[in-house]
Amino acid sequence: MGKRAFDVLVSAVALLVLLPVLAVVALLVAVTMGRPVLFRQTRPGWHEQPFEIVKFRTMRPPVPGRELRDDDLRLTRVGWFLRSSSLDELPELWTVLKGDMSLVGPRPLLPEYLGHYTAAQARRHEVRPGITGLAQVSGRNALSWEERLALDTKYVDERSFWTDLRLLARTVGRVVRRDGISSAGHVSASLFHESPAAVRQESSPTAPS
Repeated sequence: MGKRAFDVLVSAVALLVLLPVLAVVALLVAVTMGRPVLFRQTRPGWHEQPFEIVKFRTMRPPVPGRELRDDDLRLTRVGWFLRSSSLDELPELWTVLKGDMSLVGPRPLLPEYLGHYTAAQARRHEVRPGITGLAQVSGRNALSWEERLALDTKYVDERSFWTDLRLLARTVGRVVRRDGISSAGHVSASLFHESPAAVRQESSPTAPS
């Protein structure tokens, strides 16, 4: 209850204080990329229940004839700035206020990843997903998927109010330094099922169907 009260208080105050910034970023996205200004996508959250994540758009629509993941062609300069500064994440404060997310917790990932998790990795859904978390302050997209998911599980086991405060403070430093924005060979993050461990799990006779 204390964590939820803290989330509501901080997200509400932040939305009010950052309203001018939100307006400027929305205008910038509309001018450079057109509408819609916001990116919306369904993600699994607490206990794997689906919710809608909302962020500022950073990419153009998919290029005809090219794969959806061709991010290097779709990511704009404005989009790169928004991602590197984490300004694209600001609308998630509303999602925190609604109760679908927390300020601190494992990042909400794509629903198609659910079938690739080990039992230990799936424990990341025992808490609300967060805007930032232990994996984000420990290397973000520069970490391997196995490292990121292990840190998510560690947060679930060791979470506390003081841990959240420390992670929020460390997040500020990470944002200022713009660390870990990209995975090797990608403009953002690689797909989880492209990782060697996920491929091994999927091909194993004991892997979940």
